Amino acid sequence: MPTLSYLASRERIETYFDRTAVEAWKRLTSDAPVSGIRATVRAGRDEMRATLLGWLPEDLAGARILDAGCGTGLLSAEVAKRGAHVVAIDLSPTLVDIARERVGGDTGSGSIEFLSGDMLDPALGRFDYVVAMDSVIHYRPEDAVATLSRLARRTERGVLFTFAPRTPALTMMWAAGRMFPRGDRAPSIEPVAPAMLERLLAAEPRLEGWRPNRTRRTSRGFYISQAMELQRT
Repeated sequence: MPTLSYLASRERIETYFDRTAVEAWKRLTSDAPVSGIRATVRAGRDEMRATLLGWLPEDLAGARILDAGCGTGLLSAEVAKRGAHVVAIDLSPTLVDIARERVGGDTGSGSIEFLSGDMLDPALGRFDYVVAMDSVIHYRPEDAVATLSRLARRTERGVLFTFAPRTPALTMMWAAGRMFPRGDRAPSIEPVAPAMLERLLAAEPRLEGWRPNRTRRTSRGFYISQAMELQRT
């Protein structure tokens, strides 16, 4: 069962992305002009998405992919065009509606099933790959690792995810963010040192048979995130 801290974080995330920040997020993930700060976040997210897509096979015909925390559907659309059946899920029904509208029928030879709900729902079934881009960065490291282990139990080949690496620059930005009025703040991220994250992953018994493989950091202005691949041994 998810911990109380996981459930509390999940509630904050759902409230923020489904109510507080819908319009800002809709604009950020479009081609509309944005401020200098948000432009760096957009560029960073574009680079991170390209990294994760680059780690997936070009030919995904017949594969089943979970886009865990799909947002407005940019990654889901690209994966579907490689032939995959994508289950795109997000806590925010509003973001899912935006994703469904934006993607429309432009899925190439693949398909996308858009859902609102919890990425840990076992009713979603099994997958060849899970991609969780900036979906576990708001959870305590221990909760994030437990979440990844639960996803891995339903995954055949690989889990690709991102985390917030503990760096001086990220620590300064996190501190600056706390100066904003409470209603304007995004849900707090939970930075973790890469070495500590690897220790937590290695110590998680439910991840036996899995190992970290590739990792790559993206740092573009106000966007700092690190991708990691978990692969079956």
